[in-house]
Amino acid sequence: MNFKKILFVAGLAAASCFTAYAQEEVETEYVFNPHWYVQGQFGFQHTLGEIDWADLNSPNAQIAVGYNWTSIWGARLAVNAWQSKGGIQYRNNVPANQTFSYKWNYVAPTLDVTMNVTNLLWGFNPKRLVDFSIYAGAGVNVGFNNDDAETLNNQFSQDMPDQADYFAYLWTGHKTRFVAQWGFNLDFRVNDRVSLGLESSYNTLSDHYNSKKASNTDWYFNTLASVKVNLGKTYTKRAKKLTPCEPTYVDREVIKEVEKIVYRDKEVAKEGPIRRDLYFVIRGSEISTSEKVKLEEVVSYLNRNPQAKVTVTGYADKGTGNARINMKYSQARVNKVVRMLKENYNISADRISSAAKGDTEQPFAENDKNRVTILVAE
Repeated sequence: MNFKKILFVAGLAAASCFTAYAQEEVETEYVFNPHWYVQGQFGFQHTLGEIDWADLNSPNAQIAVGYNWTSIWGARLAVNAWQSKGGIQYRNNVPANQTFSYKWNYVAPTLDVTMNVTNLLWGFNPKRLVDFSIYAGAGVNVGFNNDDAETLNNQFSQDMPDQADYFAYLWTGHKTRFVAQWGFNLDFRVNDRVSLGLESSYNTLSDHYNSKKASNTDWYFNTLASVKVNLGKTYTKRAKKLTPCEPTYVDREVIKEVEKIVYRDKEVAKEGPIRRDLYFVIRGSEISTSEKVKLEEVVSYLNRNPQAKVTVTGYADKGTGNARINMKYSQARVNKVVRMLKENYNISADRISSAAKGDTEQPFAENDKNRVTILVAE
């Protein structure tokens, strides 16, 4: 009978090792690769003004070259161009509600800093369908072909003197002005190389931009559909390294099982401390079948030693995510273990202490082994 139990325990330990190997072999993780990309965009611009909204819309286009040096931060050089519009409505309404619109052209290169908000909050995942990013930057706006405003100014000066001061900031030729902008991007993944997007930007310039004196800054807003093409590989896929069973794991557990069988009906001296390391998959907090065996060994120890207590400490690997996200993962793993000890195995709460370390401490030299919760009972 005892021999059969010994064989059973040895077989169970070996099966646990096999399960761990099988599970790890199918696990993969994605490592971000810094990369360049190009964008082509087309849409429309709305210039802030005093006439009907539809009368102040113009076609708009943009090309950009960018570089993402981390999964969160990047930069791009964008050249936005085409047309802006201005509008005038009679102040004295004679004739009633008469309005004038005029247009000019421009080219506006800007340098932007980009931040991928989705990766910041939920970690890097190149297979995600939608990414949300924000950006801010500055550059110059080079205006030209302001002939419409000059023609209206001449008309007002001759025929409508009461309107002549509209164009107090009339400019001709080419004018270069500082422009600041910020906005957001929504990118919809097509494949690893191509994504379709929607961009909205908010741009502010000096009051001289639309030739009218208004004592406040001028604004235009761009809404653009885009195609983005990544240059080179954006990530590397690698299989998670196997975490083999300890070389003496089976033998040690068989010996302990033999001791339990031989001394079951005898009073046994208090055992020394026991430690078990429960490993988790990347971004996971569920306890696998193989790791549950280790947890049950700690429970068995606690049941044999009613005065013993257990310390549960959770960690996360520093090679992925960031400090805030890794603290969340380590805490989730600790909570899962503590809850199972209490609810599944009826271990009293006053016998359990716990702590989450995130990635502030790395108990193992091998990065992947730090997705671990360590139990020490004594």
